Amino acid sequence: MPLLARTVNTPLFIEVRRGAVADLGPLLADQRISAGGDVAVVVGPGQGERIVEMIRPTLGSADVFTVSGGTLDAALELGDKLRARSYDAVVGIGGGKTIDTAKYAATRYAIPMVSVATSLANDGIASPVASLDHEGGRGSYGVHIPIAIVVDLDFVENGPDRQTQAGIGDAVSNIGAVADWELAHRVRAEPIDGLAVTLARTGAEALVNHPGTLTDDGFLTTLAEALILGGISMAVCGSSRPASGGCHEISHAIDLLYPGTGSHGEQVGLGALFCAFLRDDPERFGQLVRCLHRHGLSTTPAALGLTDDQFVAAVVHAPRTRPDRYTILEHLNLTPEEIRGRLADYADALHDHLR
Repeated sequence: MPLLARTVNTPLFIEVRRGAVADLGPLLADQRISAGGDVAVVVGPGQGERIVEMIRPTLGSADVFTVSGGTLDAALELGDKLRARSYDAVVGIGGGKTIDTAKYAATRYAIPMVSVATSLANDGIASPVASLDHEGGRGSYGVHIPIAIVVDLDFVENGPDRQTQAGIGDAVSNIGAVADWELAHRVRAEPIDGLAVTLARTGAEALVNHPGTLTDDGFLTTLAEALILGGISMAVCGSSRPASGGCHEISHAIDLLYPGTGSHGEQVGLGALFCAFLRDDPERFGQLVRCLHRHGLSTTPAALGLTDDQFVAAVVHAPRTRPDRYTILEHLNLTPEEIRGRLADYADALHDHLR
């Protein structure tokens, strides 16, 4: 029998449906998750605590911990609490901050983690990265991907539209991230992982071409799958490369220069659209314009709350946020004046597609 070149750890199961949170009892009793019910359930304040009350009869001997803030300190404090007992698994229930806190704490003490998402704002529900605030900034920390992923569409649909819109921006940006990776492969012979590319691009393409809306179960399921595939693609190649390109560099620059402008997903969505224009690919540009516009995401700096000059400054600064990464921004190496000119042309092209 030939030896496999490598083994990629992927979730034991992925479940996207309505009522998933209410049915957590059987999940926690799954022998692949916990043989004896020794599980730590991690929730955020407010909605998370209400969820616990709803499912408490099914929790058995599970311990419940409430975390808040999405900070490194909160994750370290949770980790210290997890050490007090030998848990079979940690179950994080909630949005991105709660899940990232649980992922980090579980990884720190080598405990399997189950991700139960009640929103679809980003790919953190499945990614090998935890984004946590620390000392006035936000750091990205490598973690193990969840052993199981559950998405409850009831909570997603009833949550703020802006969270779901952010998830759309994050998911479709994978198209640009893959294009940047392929560019780096052609120009600099950077190694590329075909499986990671396929996972990231397949989910994003399905989302871009889906005709549904934010209230359509089919569309929300496709969004969840796109975010999950993006997260798994990073685990496959051991890098954020298939889900982070020039679009993310622009978003990081906006965070540094103009903090609080928009959500991560809104910013990378606009960054992905501008980078698609820079690649001189009218068909892809039009496809992304229609997708973002249809779902109410920002397609101009002004819609995001930035002036043209501020957006130009962010694009100029963007490559400094990831000096090791080669994207369309590094490839073109535009001056501020050239970026300003491209932005004017971008506005004209956008108008042509939306009129």
